[in-house]
Amino acid sequence: MENLIFCEFDLDTGCVELKFKNGSTISIYCTGVEESMETTIYSRAEMDWLIYNDPLSYAMMIFDGTLEDYLKRVLGKHGTQLDTGIYD
Repeated sequence: MENLIFCEFDLDTGCVELKFKNGSTISIYCTGVEESMETTIYSRAEMDWLIYNDPLSYAMMIFDGTLEDYLKRVLGKHGTQLDTGIYD
């Protein structure tokens, strides 16, 4: 990541975009990430916060496979509930 120029969320595409010095770009389709995981309303909200406020951390967790562990750690029981629409 040392050759990274910038990382930002593109609202038009719904992707976190990473651009590098050599001209290459990586796009992370955020909706696809959510759909590939068992998410709750709480985990979606946490991912949205990361996407808008810290897209680089979001991207790094995608790359190293720690996003689900992060969500479980941060959200506790809310991160593992089924999204039934019924809440305590």
